[in-house]
Parts: sequence; C-alpha cells; structure tokens
Amino acid sequence: MRTMQDPSADDEFRFLAGDAARVSRTAPLPEVRRVDAPVSQGRRLSGLSFEPDRAPELVLLHGAGLNAHGFDPTLLALGRPALALDLPGHGRSDWREDADYRPDLLASDVSLALDALAPETTAIAGHSLGGLTSILVASARAERTRALILVDITPGVVPARDAGSVAEFITGQRSYADHEEIIDRAIAFGIGASRESLARGIALNTRRRSDGRWEWTHHLAHLDGLATGGPDPADGDTGAESPLAPLWLPLEALHATGLPVALIRADAGMVDTQLAEEWRDRLPGSPVRTIAGPHNLHEAAPRELAAAFEELLGPVRTRR
Repeated sequence: MRTMQDPSADDEFRFLAGDAARVSRTAPLPEVRRVDAPVSQGRRLSGLSFEPDRAPELVLLHGAGLNAHGFDPTLLALGRPALALDLPGHGRSDWREDADYRPDLLASDVSLALDALAPETTAIAGHSLGGLTSILVASARAERTRALILVDITPGVVPARDAGSVAEFITGQRSYADHEEIIDRAIAFGIGASRESLARGIALNTRRRSDGRWEWTHHLAHLDGLATGGPDPADGDTGAESPLAPLWLPLEALHATGLPVALIRADAGMVDTQLAEEWRDRLPGSPVRTIAGPHNLHEAAPRELAAAFEELLGPVRTRR
C-alpha cells in the first residue's frame, strides 16, 4: 500500500482566496478541513470538508486523474456545507495495491468512508469516473441519499470511443519539464482552455521528481492502462455497446423509487446529444442541463456548475 501525499511544503489551501475571487464570492471564506476515514485493506480515504461543523448537504466525487480540490471553486460559489472526496489512488487517499479502479471497487471504499464522514442523508454528485461510482454509492446508501447528479457521464459512454483522449492524456506521458508543458498538453487534449485554472489544478496534482522533472501524484499516471470499468482505448475496441451499460440498472432502479436524478452535461464534453437523449428515454422526467465548456466543467465553469447544482438540489422533491 502506498499513500501519495503532496510533497510540497506549501499550504494546500493557498488557492482558496483566488478561487473565491474567480467565482465572485463576497462572503468570508468558509472553514475547509482535511478529513479522512478508514476503508478496506487497511487503507484510508481522504477528503475536504467545507464547513466541517455542519453536516454536509452534498458529497462530490471527482473524475479519473483529478482530486477533491478540483471542486473548490464550485463549492465556494455554491456556499453549502459539503464533502469532496479524493477517490482511492488520487489526491491524499491511499493507492490500491491491485491498481484496480473500477467503479464498483471505488464505491465500496467511498460508502465505508461516508459512514464515518457523512452518516446523515446527503445529495451525491459525481463527475466522470466519480459519476459512475456515485451511482453505486447512492444504491448502497439509498435511504440516506436525497438526490443524485451525474456530471458529463452516463452509463452509455463507451470509454474507448468517448474517453480515449482522457485516458491518453493521463497515461500517455509520464513526466514533464515544467507545468507549462502540462498545460499545453491539457489544452491540446481539450481538457481545459483557461491556463490560469489549469495551472492551479496542476499545482495541486503534481510533484517534482528527484531528477527535477514533474509527474502526476495520482496512481493512474503510473500504470500502463486504466482499470476503470471499460477496455483500454489502445485495444481499438470502439463498439457501440458500452461496457458501462450494466450501470443503467441501478440508476433506473433509483429513479423508479422517486429519487431525484439529474444529468449535467458539457456541450464540448463527453456526453453528446445522442447520449443525452438516451438518458431522457431511460429516465423519463429526469432533468438534463447543458453548460458551455469542456469535460472538466468544475474547473472551466465553476459558477455555472454551482448554479446548476443549486437549481437541482433545492427544494428536492418528496420521494414516491
């Protein structure tokens, strides 16, 4: 087992004031506390608690290769008590020895962590891999979930077709001369457009090696392929049937109970109009909101994402 901590001596919360200014927050900065909880195999899951003296109203799960800090600007704009978790193998959470980061395994760890960190009823929102994981977390905690929001992901996504560029960005290059080289690569892959926001995210997700080059701190960048629920894009399998399709079943079951379920998609992201229509067909009446931006909406359009969360979270319908 290995824990990947940010080796920098800098305060991990050093960007919060700038994040608040970016989203035009006028209220004082909230308290944000690093928290953690035990999960399986002697590992620990880490996260960020916004307003830790209050029960979180929202739990957020990030995508592959990212970390909980990616949601900082969105949560500062939203202004609700919340818990953003580092998925296993990401941020300050321990790596899995088996290097297997499929949604079902992640969901088991997240559910255990939430028993300790967010035992009361909350809404759950997940981006990309975190969105797939959130479906199973909500299923395991159905009586303690008040709403489920997926951000730019559905079980209809075919990883080799729709997420191939993300996987190539994560694993295709192992080290960089400086952060500017990483920013250039991210823009070339359509990961983001704002150099300022990318620089912030990269600073919180990289470390300098002994040879002076920079590398990602998350485990996925140190693997030959991604075990995240679909085939490796390198194998050329771009068939129409999504390997994630079995996740429609628990999602549809949650929807059938009356749990508010919603999709927020990026107009230049992973969920195209065809996938959005499939969502509407399978989950009738479930809201679909579209925000201008790339796949990582929480980094590119945090105010707009926060506004969509606010609209979808409250007031929440009574479950049937």
